[in-house]
Amino acid sequence: MEAATKTMITVETSVHASTEKAWGFWTKPEHIVNWNNASPDWHTPEAKNDLRVGGKFSFIMAAKDGSLQFDFNGVYDVVKPFEYIEYTIADGRKVKITFSGHGNETKIVETFEAENENPVEMQKMGWQAILNSFKAYVEGF
Repeated sequence: MEAATKTMITVETSVHASTEKAWGFWTKPEHIVNWNNASPDWHTPEAKNDLRVGGKFSFIMAAKDGSLQFDFNGVYDVVKPFEYIEYTIADGRKVKITFSGHGNETKIVETFEAENENPVEMQKMGWQAILNSFKAYVEGF
């Protein structure tokens, strides 16, 4: 029996900010709660982040009208400050994020294993929307 091939999805953005600033806004809970949403009708009312190998993160993501809520959480597998993060989501899927800085511009590339409940394009659009929200937050700060 062959192992199923995992579908990998990649989203990316370039942020007009130093790598240090982008990293800080990406990893600090006081910033995560301000950008971690795919649309204006969602928010992250609570974020916890223990950014170290073996450390856990938990981002409560909720519809602003109170109709839905879930805990996006997992464990860090690799942390290279200002360069790379790798983690495993609670459902077992892997995520890899690279930060590449060039002066006052930082490229962020996020690759994740698709889940099986939603179409791949929908997942890509959702994760890209969150990255777009991050970009807007950092550049507007």
